[in-house]
Amino acid sequence: MHICWMDGGRGDLIMVIHPIEPIYDKSSKILILGSFPSVKSREEGFFYGHKQNRFWKVVSGVFEEEEPGTIEEKKALLIRNKIALWDVIQSCDIVGSSDSSITNVVPNDLSRILNTADIKTIYVNGKTALKYYEKYTGPVIKRPAICLPSTSPANAAWNKEKLLSAWEIIKKY
Repeated sequence: MHICWMDGGRGDLIMVIHPIEPIYDKSSKILILGSFPSVKSREEGFFYGHKQNRFWKVVSGVFEEEEPGTIEEKKALLIRNKIALWDVIQSCDIVGSSDSSITNVVPNDLSRILNTADIKTIYVNGKTALKYYEKYTGPVIKRPAICLPSTSPANAAWNKEKLLSAWEIIKKY
């Protein structure tokens, strides 16, 4: 379900419900959580849809695979490598894709993933995801999350090589 109040292009705060279903199956061993999908991801209907986000370059690089182009190729990369993928936030008020504008957070219920897959480790993609995970999700599920450096283009301090090195940890399963 995707509901939003249109802002008429003015950059107003709007309420958005997460429109993308989680990716996982019973063989998933790790769970990677972002904060909330960007405008581009919401338009595309899939995670990390902004062309400058390095998530797909990094994950495919860690597993020494070709970078996926289609949504189906992206899903297959995740499932083949035992990765579940979703976001911490189920709905919020947000201006565009601005993490700093997020208010009125309702967290996603991770039980549908955790009750299906034997998730060994939970990772969050960046400090914003960590902040919301620690505030809303961690206390409920009583599991820590490991923060990986954000793949967002806003995290310019981390080039692709540094990201690949930090993200290697997801390969252990």
